[in-house]
Amino acid sequence: MAAMEVLFPGSSGVTRRYRSDVIELAPSISTGIGPMIVTGYPVEHQSGAPAYALRVEWAGRTVTYSGDTEWCDGLVAAAHGADLFVCEAYTFERSIRYHLDHATLTQHLDRIRARRLILTHLGPEMLARRHEAVAECADDGLVVDV
Repeated sequence: MAAMEVLFPGSSGVTRRYRSDVIELAPSISTGIGPMIVTGYPVEHQSGAPAYALRVEWAGRTVTYSGDTEWCDGLVAAAHGADLFVCEAYTFERSIRYHLDHATLTQHLDRIRARRLILTHLGPEMLARRHEAVAECADDGLVVDV
């Protein structure tokens, strides 16, 4: 709770209508959370705490989420062989620190080898060129079967 308060001031005092547990992940160490196995892989994003791509394994399926990050090998480890990789593609070609661009992601797809890729966190440049994307792009309300 102390870390939550440091990272998001005021958040520890908010009354929620649901249970909220804080679980600390260690880099590249799998942790059981209920019926799931969750592994955090270090990525490149300044946030005041370690930033991780998350790999979640449950019921024989694996879903990975990049979070905000520039390209790094943590993405390869997290997404390799996943059933679904939900990955940031903030810009199409322009490099922005701590964010991933479509062109760089495209260069590394053969290393990731996820079965399905959905691009998310699309900025204005990426939205304007989404028809050129190498994968499907997420929209608000998208429901995905894995």
